[in-house]
Amino acid sequence: MFVADMLAPAFRKAAAGAAALSVLFLAVACGGGGDVILATTTSTFDSGLLDVLVPAFEEESEFNVKVIPVGTGQALEMGRRGDADVLLVHAPSAELEFIANGYGRERTLVMHNDFVIVGPAGDPAGVRGATDALNALGRIAAAEGAFISRGDDSGTHKRELALWQELGIDPVGMSWYREAGQGMAATLQVTNQRDSYTISDRATFLALRDNLDVEVLHEGDPRLLNIYHVMLVEPGRYDNLNVEGARAFAAFLVSDEGQALIEEFGIDRFGQPLFIPDAGKSEDELGKP
Repeated sequence: MFVADMLAPAFRKAAAGAAALSVLFLAVACGGGGDVILATTTSTFDSGLLDVLVPAFEEESEFNVKVIPVGTGQALEMGRRGDADVLLVHAPSAELEFIANGYGRERTLVMHNDFVIVGPAGDPAGVRGATDALNALGRIAAAEGAFISRGDDSGTHKRELALWQELGIDPVGMSWYREAGQGMAATLQVTNQRDSYTISDRATFLALRDNLDVEVLHEGDPRLLNIYHVMLVEPGRYDNLNVEGARAFAAFLVSDEGQALIEEFGIDRFGQPLFIPDAGKSEDELGKP
């Protein structure tokens, strides 16, 4: 079941025991239940991945997942306030800071895909000829090509800002640079309407591709790797968290069934998976951005 607004604490159940992930997942049918508040990125929601994962989890457990799709920055803030039980996000440095500050635990690699730089087919900035992502953004800046940033402190926004910083350019306030302040789907729509450039996660772009005129103009730079982790909000800070449900959902994501669903998602429609399952791997195997 999906909701896009904050849920009252009355929806929550008291936290249960602290068993290991694998043991807990096998035991969820024996007790617990209640609502699990998942704060996650708009990319997992807009792509349709959660339309597959959440029903499969709910069918095999006694938990109901309430999904709140926001930018990663907002998801982490919900965790800091104790307004979510479990997070599925994609901003590794911010996630590590979140855990170091005592707000989260049990961070586990789930999957990855990549970011792409998209823009108008005419490509006035010449992004198609770029040697890497920095060169692509440098061409946009040099040509003062219209660029739409998410501007919402999401994982995508954080990666975009990191690229500009590495390039040595601060585009904020420039006449050609605009912030949408919205999720990925809405930002892509604005980009399309304004014949502009943006950075998108591949999954959301492919999910909306049939309704867009903008095209993928640059891809493949290791800097554009997009890694997703699941982690629990620190139960020691709050007494209203559904810890058992959070652990069960996290365990499902990295279970054989969950990983198979991730691996298959998108193949029937796009001829390729939108996410690559990574349970049991290390980030070093992926090649950190």
